[in-house]
Amino acid sequence: MTSTAGPPPTGGGSGEQKRLKLLAVTACPTGIAHTYMAAEKLAQAAESRGIDMKVETQGSIGAENVLDDNDVKHADGIIVAADKDVDLSRFAGKRVLTVGVAEGIRHPERLIEQVLSAPVHEAGAVTAASGAGGGKERSVGYKALMNGVSYMIPFVVVGGLLIAISLSLGGHTDPSGGLVIPKDSFWMDVNNIGVIGFTLMVPILSGYIAYAIGDRPALVPGMIGGWIANTGELYDSKAGAGFIGAIVTGFLAGYLVLWIKKVKVPKFAQPIMPIIVIPIVATTALGLFFIYVIGKPISWVFENLTDWLSGMTGTSAILLGAILGLMIAFDMGGPVNKTAFLFGAGLIATGNQTVMGMCAAAIPVMPLGQGLATLIRKRLYTEQERETGLAALFMGCFGISEGAIPFAAARPAQVIPANMLGGAVAGAIAGVAGVEDAVPHGGPIVAVLGAVSGVPMFFVAVVIGTVVTALTTVALVDISERRRRGEALLGTDTGTGTAGLEPALVGAGVGVPGAGAAAVVAQAAVRESAATGTTSAAPAGSPDPSTGSADESEAGDSPAEVLSGYLTERTVKVRLDAADKESAIREMAELLAGTGKVVDVDELVATALRREAQSTTGLGEEIAIPHAKTDAVTAPVVGFARPVQGVEWDSLDGTKARLVFMIAVPEAAAGDEHLRILSLLSRKLMDAGFRERLLAAPDESAVLGVLREVG
Repeated sequence: MTSTAGPPPTGGGSGEQKRLKLLAVTACPTGIAHTYMAAEKLAQAAESRGIDMKVETQGSIGAENVLDDNDVKHADGIIVAADKDVDLSRFAGKRVLTVGVAEGIRHPERLIEQVLSAPVHEAGAVTAASGAGGGKERSVGYKALMNGVSYMIPFVVVGGLLIAISLSLGGHTDPSGGLVIPKDSFWMDVNNIGVIGFTLMVPILSGYIAYAIGDRPALVPGMIGGWIANTGELYDSKAGAGFIGAIVTGFLAGYLVLWIKKVKVPKFAQPIMPIIVIPIVATTALGLFFIYVIGKPISWVFENLTDWLSGMTGTSAILLGAILGLMIAFDMGGPVNKTAFLFGAGLIATGNQTVMGMCAAAIPVMPLGQGLATLIRKRLYTEQERETGLAALFMGCFGISEGAIPFAAARPAQVIPANMLGGAVAGAIAGVAGVEDAVPHGGPIVAVLGAVSGVPMFFVAVVIGTVVTALTTVALVDISERRRRGEALLGTDTGTGTAGLEPALVGAGVGVPGAGAAAVVAQAAVRESAATGTTSAAPAGSPDPSTGSADESEAGDSPAEVLSGYLTERTVKVRLDAADKESAIREMAELLAGTGKVVDVDELVATALRREAQSTTGLGEEIAIPHAKTDAVTAPVVGFARPVQGVEWDSLDGTKARLVFMIAVPEAAAGDEHLRILSLLSRKLMDAGFRERLLAAPDESAVLGVLREVG
C-alpha cells in the first residue's frame, strides 16, 4: 500500500521537494489478523506524516504487496514488524528496524521515527530476523526444528507409502527374510524408490535444521552430517543414530556455521567464504566430530544393549515385552530400536518366535497412535500434520514405524514418551499372550499374511497400545500448548507480545491457527455495484451512515447481506445485552441459530469457549472475533453485535469489546477464504473512522451498509 497524502518537503535542492520513502514488512506466526492490523497502522501513520510507505504482508494466504528490488533501492529505511523469521538479506545497505508485530500495531509513529536512525543492515549478517520484544512466540531452536520437519515430511510420506504399496502388492512372507519382494520384479523397483525416499529423509531433516540457523552455507554440512549420523558403518555401529542423530547434526552444523561467519577475514576472501570455505570447513569438522566423538558411544550403546537383552531371555514375559516395546518406540530406526528389532529377529532362527512377536506388536503402535491423535484432537495439529497423520496410519498398517518420525521430531518431549508408553503396553500384552511372529517384520500386515500365531491377541495388543499412545500424546501436547500460551500471556504485561493471541479457528493446527480450516466464505465479498456510487473501502472520516448519507440511502437497493452472504441482517444485533464473555458468546450463538444453520447451540458455545481457553480473540481497539469450527453448524455463518456496555475480553490493550464478530464453520468445510475475510476485516477495523461508523449505525440495515465497505 502507498500513502496518498500531500508531501511536505524533506530535502532536495533547486526548489525540488522530496518525499521520504519507507518500506515495511509485517508478519506473525499465524498471519491472520495481527499481520494486517500492523500493516494498516503503519500505513496510516505514514500517511498522516506525508511519507510514502509500501507494506509487504506475509500472512497465511501468502506474501502480498511484495517489495521488489526497485522499492528497496529507493527506500530511506525499512521497518520489519514480525514475530517470525523474515529474510533481511535483500535489505543489505539499508537502515532496518526489527521489532515485534505488536509494536507495529501499538506504536507505528514511534517506529517511523526510530527507523531513520536505525543501524544499516550489512551483507553477510544473519539474514533471518524475528520480532525482538514483540512477543516472539517460538524460540529460534523450535523454528529451526520445524523447518527441518516440514521439509522431511514429503520424503517420509512418499518413501513410506511406496514401500507399503510394494510390500502389500508384491511381497510375501519368508521365515528367513521377513516380507520379501521377488528380485527383478516391478514391485522391487517401486520398493527401491521408496527406500531412497526414506534414506534421504534423515539428511533432509538435518540439512534444513541447519539451513534455518546458518542460512545456505549450513545446508551442505547439515545434510552430510545427517547422512553420517544415519550411516552406522562409518563409526562401527550396526545401526545409525537415526532422526535423533540428525537433529543433533542439524543444530551443530547451523551453529558451527554461525560461529565461522563471525571470523574476520580479508576482503579478497569474503566472496568465497559462503560458497567454498564455510561449507568445506564446517562439513569436515562436523563429519569427523561425529565419527570419532559421537559415533563411538552410539556403537557402545548398541553392543551393550544387545548383551543386556540376551541376559533377559529367561525373565518375565511381561517385563521383557515392556522393555522391548519401550526400545522399539524410542528412536524408530535408531540404535535403540535396531537393537531390540535385531535381537528379536535373531532369535527366530533358534525357534524362539515370541520375542519377535513382542516386537511385531510394538512396531506399528507409534505411527498408528500418532495418526489417531491427529483425528481425535484436530485442533492441536496443522493441516500438514493432519495429512501426515493419515499417511502414518497407512504406514503403521504395514509395520513402517518411521511414519511417526515427523511427529517425534517436531515435539520430542511429548511424542517420544507417549510412543514408548504405548509400545511398552503393546509389547507386554503380546508377551503375556504368547504371540509369536515367524518373520522379522511387524505390524498388522504380518498377521494378515499368516506369519503371526495368536492373531486375536496380537491385534488386541496393537489396538490398546495405539489408543494409549494417542491419548497420551493428545494430553501431553495439550498441556504443552496451554503452558506455552500461559507464558505468552504473562509476557504481555510488559508489552512483549501478541503472537499468542492471534485468532484461530478451533480445529486448526497449533502455530498456524486457521490453516486448512473451513472457509468462512466461498466467494469474493459483496461489492457495491457501479449504480450505487459507493466504494468498497471508504476512507476514514467519510460520512456516517446514520446521518442520511448517500451510503445509507442507497444501501436499501442492495441485498441485505455482506461477506458473500454469510453475514446478513438476521445475524446483526445492534444491542447485545450480555455483560461477560461467555454470555456474549452464547447470545451470539443464539443469534446465528436464527439462520437455521446452527443445529446445536450448546456445542457451538462450548467450541467457541474452548477456542478462548487457548488464547483470547480480543484484538484490542474494542474488537473481538470469537470463532469456532464445529459440526454444530451446517454451513458457514458470520454474525456481528454491539454489546451495550462493552464486554471484558482479555484484550492486550485492556479495552472492552464493543464490536464483536462471530464466525462459525462446519468441520467438513474446506478452503482458506476465511483467511481472506479475516485479513480484510482486520485491515478495515484498524480504520478508526470505520469503527466509529459501526458504533454509530442506528440499526441493523445501517450496520450492513457500513460493513459493505469491507471488500
